[in-house]
Amino acid sequence: MKKIILASASPRRRELLAQIGIPFEVLTSDADESIGTAEPEEACRELAKRKAKAVLAHLKACGRGDEDLLIIGADTIVVQDKEILGKPADPADAARMLRLLSGREHEVLTGVYVIDTAGGSFAFSEKTDVYVADLTEADIAFYLSTGEPFDKAGSYGIQGMFARYIEKIDGDYNNVVGLPVGRLWRDCLSKF
Repeated sequence: MKKIILASASPRRRELLAQIGIPFEVLTSDADESIGTAEPEEACRELAKRKAKAVLAHLKACGRGDEDLLIIGADTIVVQDKEILGKPADPADAARMLRLLSGREHEVLTGVYVIDTAGGSFAFSEKTDVYVADLTEADIAFYLSTGEPFDKAGSYGIQGMFARYIEKIDGDYNNVVGLPVGRLWRDCLSKF
């Protein structure tokens, strides 16, 4: 298998790749993460592509551009009522997002962009529907007090304390965590 570079600082994405037995190196991306479109699927794919391309540019600048590598960029977004819910700006923003999700279904989309330095690229997005129980103001205050919401799209992490509020999901659980590793393996990595 080719050497794999994960273009992400996310500890959750690291855990998911390690979980499926993929050896990899992490190089974090300094790509601009501002969203230039209101179309969620396009947004997550574009951000994943920017991250992978930023790491490729860094590798070239460091003299590693000739290595035979696969560079994986990924970005996960939460969508409610056609609004893209990114990472919260502050506790008030996190509480606002949690109120939007309370008692309702929403979508989690992860865009994945893989660059093969020998030529070519592979891109896809994965969608999972997530159903959240009704949240009281006390539930929201408790969850905010854990500190978990502040570095996560949509202000929650399904793999943490917020699991107590999940009624069900339709789709890939790992996608909600941050990387649909099953599809990534089947459609891309297993071919190298």
